[in-house]
Amino acid sequence: MIAIFNKFRIGLLPIYVMLAILTASVTLVSCSKDDELEIQNDFPFEVNVMPVPKDVANGQTVEIRIAIQRTGNYSNTQYFLRYFQFDGQGTLRYYDEQPYLPNDLYPLPTEQFRLYYTSTSAVSQSFDVWISDSFGNEKQISFQFNSAD
Repeated sequence: MIAIFNKFRIGLLPIYVMLAILTASVTLVSCSKDDELEIQNDFPFEVNVMPVPKDVANGQTVEIRIAIQRTGNYSNTQYFLRYFQFDGQGTLRYYDEQPYLPNDLYPLPTEQFRLYYTSTSAVSQSFDVWISDSFGNEKQISFQFNSAD
């Protein structure tokens, strides 16, 4: 009886070896670097702007309400603002802070905010505002005001 069992055990050795090789190869193939877990942290966004007046007089201040709408939520995303005025003259500021300098990058502390544009000229004025995030996504908003003088 023991002889039959030993004979049967020797016959299973090649099957055990094949099973071990098959398990090892499946494990190695499934752990390749091409199948790394991808974590998305770069989400595009949209910018919503409330309507603004078409005309502005010299010395008049216009409120611009802006909201950033995320398509996803990554808690470490930071938003920035810069602007450039190419027609007329005026100043753009965030709430009660100092006026922004053209083409300088300023951090935005919230996703809903108000900008205040104050006209300092009696001609039509145009400027662009760029809002970007920490991943390089950027949106441009153009504003144009006619002279009310």
